[in-house]
Amino acid sequence: MNRNVIITCALTGAGDTVGRSEHVPVTPEQIAEAGISAARAGAAIVHVHVRDPETGKGSREVALYREVVERVRDSGVDVVINTTAGMGGDLMLDPQEPTRFVEGTDLVNGVERLVHVAEVQPDICTLDCGSLNFGEGSLVYVSTPDILRDGAKRIQELGVRVEMEIFDTGHLWFAQQLVEEGLIDAPAMFQLCMDIPYGAPADPALLMAMVNRLPAGSVWTSFALGRMQMPWVAQSVLLGGHVRVGLEDNLYLSRGVKATNAQLVERARTIVEAMGASVATPDDAREILRLRSRS
Repeated sequence: MNRNVIITCALTGAGDTVGRSEHVPVTPEQIAEAGISAARAGAAIVHVHVRDPETGKGSREVALYREVVERVRDSGVDVVINTTAGMGGDLMLDPQEPTRFVEGTDLVNGVERLVHVAEVQPDICTLDCGSLNFGEGSLVYVSTPDILRDGAKRIQELGVRVEMEIFDTGHLWFAQQLVEEGLIDAPAMFQLCMDIPYGAPADPALLMAMVNRLPAGSVWTSFALGRMQMPWVAQSVLLGGHVRVGLEDNLYLSRGVKATNAQLVERARTIVEAMGASVATPDDAREILRLRSRS
């Protein structure tokens, strides 16, 4: 069991959730305020996506990331900033003519996915460690070994800690390869992402099997979607990991009750402390993850 638990809050994501809850932040100001509130509620890390303020759809626009990060840093609230680097991997196929890319495709190389990371210099950024049939329809998330090696090298050059996002067991296999090749600085940081169609299901036995395959000395977090979000807080802590909650992964506090990010962090904090563990501060998280100093 983990006795000092980092809570990460994933503030908004890029999914089609804006119309499903009035609490999903869209503008840079809203996303930053959600991060500040989550930090005050007990999140040591905030995970940042940005959205087009006009459409609400996920965006790779550097200026939007810059505004969010500057607002959070200028607030005086201490929190570790983790930005996505997963945008730019969407391949939307015509199922009748699969050699034809259709609307919704947004494909760029591994280094271009990191332009905003180079600009805003977060503490952490993600690396999605494999391709995936992403839900129903014809969307494939593309993250090949060559793309991943290029991205890992660039993140290492930038001096940013990489969080390897693992959506299925083969992703974990390749992430271990990156560690062995010296492309991931110690401690290797894993995010075990469960219940995302069609990746690894939210099965406690599967989570345990994945944890048992992690390299020695790793730091890991896990989350699950929807109603499994809070049970997965307890599951992760019991197996020695850290936790992630937030509106990217779940919109509800309880049946029919829509949540804010801060409320989800507060609920996670209650669970962690009721289990006899403590909630890590941002400084604790920096020490655990050996993050560089921003001074």
